[in-house]
Amino acid sequence: MTELQTVPPQGSSISSRKADHIDLCATGDVGFRAKTTLFEGVELVHDALPELVVDEIDTSIELLGKKLRAPLVIAAMTGGTERARDINRELARIAEERGYGFGLGSQRAILKGEPRETYMVRDVAPTTLVLGNIGGVQAKSLETSKVLELVEAVSADALCVHLNPAQETVQPGGDRDFVGVVGALERLVAELPVPVVAKETGCGIGPRTAKKLAKAGVRHVDVSGAGGTSWVAVETARAAGQERSLGVTLRDWGVPTAASVLITREARPRFKSIIATGGVASGVDVAKAIALGAHAAGIARPVLQALLSGGRDGALAFLDRVESELRAVMLLVGARDVRALRRAPTLLSPDLERWAALASGGWKK
Repeated sequence: MTELQTVPPQGSSISSRKADHIDLCATGDVGFRAKTTLFEGVELVHDALPELVVDEIDTSIELLGKKLRAPLVIAAMTGGTERARDINRELARIAEERGYGFGLGSQRAILKGEPRETYMVRDVAPTTLVLGNIGGVQAKSLETSKVLELVEAVSADALCVHLNPAQETVQPGGDRDFVGVVGALERLVAELPVPVVAKETGCGIGPRTAKKLAKAGVRHVDVSGAGGTSWVAVETARAAGQERSLGVTLRDWGVPTAASVLITREARPRFKSIIATGGVASGVDVAKAIALGAHAAGIARPVLQALLSGGRDGALAFLDRVESELRAVMLLVGARDVRALRRAPTLLSPDLERWAALASGGWKK
């Protein structure tokens, strides 16, 4: 087994931590090792008579009140440093041109006095669906008016409240008190004038979590499941001593992305928006996520890596491939639009069938 990479922390500030995160996500060994997204356990049924014209397939959707040209979100990654500013602005510019959604990284740095300019993208993405971002632990200690200030500071169309207890438990100096996050979500859903999205950070959403979210009035989720980037692994690379040992043990912790989509699909009352992030790396993954019940898919680390290795052209080439694959799969299952793709028949592996059974029965417990 490859020895876990170590990156000595650059400092104790949030901006230093964010710089570490960018470096690790760009080139580090921070993926899950044994656990996958389980998208390989989803088989879509071929239709040899689709009766469709490829160029007329409609990939557009409406998400959180805005129309997207394709069911894609360049998902939350970074903020709080000058390098993050450049990354955010370039990716937001691409999202504007391509008609995707765009997610900002955690805005916690703004609360700590770091420059808010690193999150400013509206001038290059005036019509884009922009998602703000704050941690659930931070949200519980902030008045709604202060949270709204964070939303307005970046002109966000919606706010992601991220849930990351596994990451925080391993992170040097991370949060340890998670009491009150459900109440904060319930309050923000009721009081904020923009949609609230409950977003995990690479460990997925299981039945108990989905049930709590639905009961709290949350109607939009980003499952951010296991199988892609392990944020436990990211923090483990920065940790030492007991935290490092714990991170090694918990590296593969979480609910796979495909399973998280199945689980949230079964929520009652239903979630209006399910975004599937976490290890989504191709148009085939996007199609499978939607066929399982997602409304859109988010891609984070692969876009960042394409941008940092190949510049703007590299990121565009990667996204061209994703869209081309998605359109091809839609043709081959006979789906003329995304709504039809959500109804496409699927065959599930035994592992996913077990998760599906848990999803359907989890609401009774």
